Amino acid sequence: MTSLSTTILILLSTLTTTATLGQSAPPILKVSSNHRYLVKEDGKPFFWLGDTAWEIFHRLNREDADKYLTDRAKKGFTVIQAVAIAEFEGDTVPNAYGHLPFIDFDPTKPATTPGKNNDYWDHVDYIVERANSLGLTIGFLPTWGRYWHDARAGGKPMFNPTNAEIYGEWIGRRYKNSAVVWILGGDREVDTPEQKETIRAMARGLRNGDGGRHLISFHPNGGVGSAGVFHNEPWLDFNMRQNGHGTEYTGKYENIHADYNLVPIKPCLDAEPIYEDHPVAFNAKRFGHSIAADVRRAAYWDMFAGAFGHTYGHHSVWQMYSPERTPVNDPLMVWTEAIQQPGATQMGYLRKLMESRPFLTRIPDDSLIVDGNVKTSMPGAGTRHFAATRDESGSYAMVYAPVGRKFNVLTSKISGSKVHAWWFNPRTGKAKSIGEFANEGIKEFSPPDLGEAIDWVLVLDDASKRFPAPGEPGRN
Repeated sequence: MTSLSTTILILLSTLTTTATLGQSAPPILKVSSNHRYLVKEDGKPFFWLGDTAWEIFHRLNREDADKYLTDRAKKGFTVIQAVAIAEFEGDTVPNAYGHLPFIDFDPTKPATTPGKNNDYWDHVDYIVERANSLGLTIGFLPTWGRYWHDARAGGKPMFNPTNAEIYGEWIGRRYKNSAVVWILGGDREVDTPEQKETIRAMARGLRNGDGGRHLISFHPNGGVGSAGVFHNEPWLDFNMRQNGHGTEYTGKYENIHADYNLVPIKPCLDAEPIYEDHPVAFNAKRFGHSIAADVRRAAYWDMFAGAFGHTYGHHSVWQMYSPERTPVNDPLMVWTEAIQQPGATQMGYLRKLMESRPFLTRIPDDSLIVDGNVKTSMPGAGTRHFAATRDESGSYAMVYAPVGRKFNVLTSKISGSKVHAWWFNPRTGKAKSIGEFANEGIKEFSPPDLGEAIDWVLVLDDASKRFPAPGEPGRN
């Protein structure tokens, strides 16, 4: 039975307005006119800073969901990626209030009861509404991939082309007026024509249910992207990758640039990079567990290669690990402790940096970095890869330096006769001016910590633009 204090908290939370934390209601999103970014209805940029909370609907009660969502809103996240039918027996193990999503495991029979707060979908409603009230959009997976991919006791997956469309239309209609982005897939490979048609059918259902109001993407299995199967599908509004849980640039995070160059042009995003405190490459005995530096590198590599935003994750948070639950792949701490790990806060610094300069005209351009005599040193390889991005008109450029190694920049790609240079610290979010200089074509820069595995971002501005310090509110 719900305690009186919890009931009061839920009632107070329900009354919370969109003024909470200074947020406004999250926008309905669309693809930008250049097909590279997501924008709000008024055309202003939307920075996707996501967090993977895959099990939030299934494992958290309302009090804990409030704690988690409030924390993520304060840290500057804009999207919470969550799954309606969760991975860990979401069809057979009840949620925190003892409710299951379907009658007789049938997706055409959602288990709903008249009234509020008395069935599975009422709880999903609460979390979606609470997130929206905090300015957070839900990256909403109608189901995890196992339920359209893996065979059940009867030899068939739960979802097929017929019931997927019915369920898709139902859930699309239910959340038509919420701030959501639909994400199909769920960490499974599309192996058969029937599986592919099941995904297509669910997309049709969603479009019928919400009238095309919300964007749709696809979350793939590890190491690949949605473009490999669905790039030319008309329902796929933007591409997602799961670059996975390794730390190397080559063969993993370089793949965002490949998606960026596809035709037709679609926005692209890494929706599951390495999680903080995750066994590196799923092999902790050999590589140990990741740290904040690993998730920072992945984020800057992805962004500077052309991604329109980024998704962060923590290994304890995605599974909402607590002592009473069976741990998956050796989480290091409970989720309530994990939400305070440094990588999450540092993702907010990334967002502020990117929003402090013109956003919708940014392009990847590693040619800003002058190759060294030994290219594995500069622009580097493995975890030492340097990456660069700039405004297409040259009003600014940025170079991500994962280590303290001198490098040369082709400053002639900056538009002005004078360049204002800054060092931005991705660990603290602070910037330091290093002065103005004549734009004479090529200039050498030395990161503040030479010889150390400490990352920095070099920001170069056309001095005539008088941009604010990197990370300060910009002109988007």
